Amino acid sequence: MTIEDLQAICQRLPGTTKDIKWDVHLCFNVGGKMYLVTSPDELPPTASFRVPMEDVETMENSPSFSRNKYMGRYGWVNIDNIHLLSRAQWEQYIEYSYQAVRAKLPLKVRKQLEAA
Repeated sequence: MTIEDLQAICQRLPGTTKDIKWDVHLCFNVGGKMYLVTSPDELPPTASFRVPMEDVETMENSPSFSRNKYMGRYGWVNIDNIHLLSRAQWEQYIEYSYQAVRAKLPLKVRKQLEAA
């Protein structure tokens, strides 16, 4: 998987926008809230995303994963090499992260996303 592959997956999700945060992180957002943060300039590229809370401990005990320092209490994990996951795994994780973030948006914003 490449950053371009992740971008293609994200762009299929309604209301997705992207921007650069902290000068080096390519972020994918819905309703102005991040659901995937990548570091495309790192070698290998890394990413952070949200997973179900019940999966956080299992994932952080797996090689190449760690709990996100700042957002780990909300179910965010880091992967230190995006190439380690298959396309199917990325599609599953990105979809979950997108839906989890979207569900927390204000009702007005969610309705605007549905109308678009």
